[in-house]
Amino acid sequence: MTPLPTRTMKCDGPIRRRLPAEWERQGGVLLSWPHEDTDWAPMLDEVRGCFVEIARAIADEQTLIVVAPDTSAPRSVLASHPNADRILYLDCPTNDTWARDFGAICVATPNGWEIDDFKFNGWGLKFPADRDNLITRRMVDAGLLRGVYANRLGFVLEGGSIESDGRGTLLTTSECLLSPNRNGDLLREEIEVRLREYFGLDRVLWLDRGALDGDDTDSHIDTLARLAPDDTIIYVGCPDKDDKHYEELAAMKRQLMELRTPAGLPYNLIELPWPDAIYDEDGCRLPATYANFLVMNNTILMPSYGQPLNDNLAARTVRIAFPDHKVRSIDCRALIRQHGSLHCVTMQLPAEVLPI
Repeated sequence: MTPLPTRTMKCDGPIRRRLPAEWERQGGVLLSWPHEDTDWAPMLDEVRGCFVEIARAIADEQTLIVVAPDTSAPRSVLASHPNADRILYLDCPTNDTWARDFGAICVATPNGWEIDDFKFNGWGLKFPADRDNLITRRMVDAGLLRGVYANRLGFVLEGGSIESDGRGTLLTTSECLLSPNRNGDLLREEIEVRLREYFGLDRVLWLDRGALDGDDTDSHIDTLARLAPDDTIIYVGCPDKDDKHYEELAAMKRQLMELRTPAGLPYNLIELPWPDAIYDEDGCRLPATYANFLVMNNTILMPSYGQPLNDNLAARTVRIAFPDHKVRSIDCRALIRQHGSLHCVTMQLPAEVLPI
């Protein structure tokens, strides 16, 4: 089955192979719980508090799957949730918590759902990923993901590096997908051919600008620009000419203005506010961005950073593109300490591949 159609989808004609948009009907969300053997160890209580807030928000309306080497900790804190019966757990080894980048990417096909398992190599061999790279296969073997398993481990791809409109268009960045430590033996044209094949694409749109300080991912698209319904792109802007990101993000905006929809029209562009700079204990800039939100069926989970004016403006801005959604802000100052945010630690899954 394909997901329920949205106002931006046309279902006339034969069913095609395609990568759904995040705002299409989904069934659940994956989280990988922080533990003592992750980089979160020095601040484990603080980050677990953030994960509890995210987990509760997900379980309020959808299935939640939690993976960890020992799930007793999340089980104990989530047992009192009113929807605890739709929280699923899997004990398995993990390196870290960035489910967006190692989680299964589910593709709708004429023969049903396909569970695509791409290689995750720690963002270009920067960090260990041997355990996280096995999680999708372990979930399939445990019956937590049901569909046709597709071994894509010969190709490095992270979920945070791609955005789909569900209609054959993919948005990505050249800095990430052309990184020599990912698929360095492939040319840009060859990478694009593979993406078209895997996801049934008509077009791949590339952004070449937009790097953020402190971003270990080499410019994941979900930190910069997000596809939204009705040929809309929500993107990060920097109005401060004294900020070192000003020129880079202005150049990205110019590229976005040049992009065209399948009908040949400009995209509707919505600029998100720019958070005040956040630094770690060593004085290094962290890649805080409001583009790192998660779209669920009825709610958008929005990262906030303890900046009431910016946080509230970001929440109001995203509703321009998603007027029928509620926005629920979650303090992600703990997450940004490890150079990621809310979308990075979550991966949505269609209802048809879940056991409940």
